Amino acid sequence: MSESVPTTSFLERTIQRRSFFRVAGATAAASTLVLAGCVGSDDDNDETGPSVSTLRFTKDDLGVLNYAYLLEHLEAAFYQKVVDAFPSDFTADDRAAFVDLRDHEVIHREFLRYALGTNAFDNVVPIAFDFTSFNLTTRAGVYAAAQLLEDVGVGAYNGAGKLLTAPAYLKLVGKIASVESRHAAFVRDQAQPGSFAAADVVENTGTLAGLDTVKTPTQVAELIAKYVQATLIVTDLPTL
Repeated sequence: MSESVPTTSFLERTIQRRSFFRVAGATAAASTLVLAGCVGSDDDNDETGPSVSTLRFTKDDLGVLNYAYLLEHLEAAFYQKVVDAFPSDFTADDRAAFVDLRDHEVIHREFLRYALGTNAFDNVVPIAFDFTSFNLTTRAGVYAAAQLLEDVGVGAYNGAGKLLTAPAYLKLVGKIASVESRHAAFVRDQAQPGSFAAADVVENTGTLAGLDTVKTPTQVAELIAKYVQATLIVTDLPTL
C-alpha cells in the first residue's frame, strides 16, 4: 500500500527538503497546454495482459513531448515501486523524501497524459517497466537506482529541448526539466554528499565547462532499454 506524506515536517536541516519539493512540484502543475503525438502498438501475447510493445516517436514537437512523457512514466513507476516497499534501512526522512519524489513524477506524468489526451502512447494499452536489475532492498541500492534514472532524465531533457520548435512547448519542457534537475541534485547529495555537481554530470573542461551534460534520444533509449518493456524507436525524432 502506498505511504502518504507525513504531517510532521522533517526539513529543518540543510536545504529544507519539504518546502523545496513542494515549490518545485508546483512549477510543473501550474500550466495547461494541449499537446499530442506518438505511435504505439500493442502485444496481446504479453503474459500479464496487453501492453505497448513498440514505441516509435514522431518527427515533430509532439513526438518529443511523448518522449518526455515516457521518461516521466518511467520515473513515476520507479518511485511508486520504492514507496510500495521501502528498504528496511530507509530512515523516516528517506521515506518522506521519496513520497515527495513520487508525487512530483506523478504530477509530471499526469500533466503530460492530460495534455496528450488520446494521442498519449499508452492511451489504448499500458506500458510496462522492469526494475528487477536494481537492488531495491537497501538504501544504497535505491539511491543508486534513483541517481541513474534522474541523471538520465536530466540529460534527456537537456538534449530534447533544442529539438522543439514551438516556444510554448519549450517553456513546458523547461519547467519540468528544472524540477528534474533539483531531484537529481538531491538524490546525488543523499547518496554521496557533495556529488550533486560531479564531473560525470557537469562538464568541467572545455567550452561547456559548468554546464550539465546532454544526452541524445539514441543515448537515452540505450540507457533505459532494460527498464522499458517495449522497443523504443527514436530515430524519427527531429534533429538539428
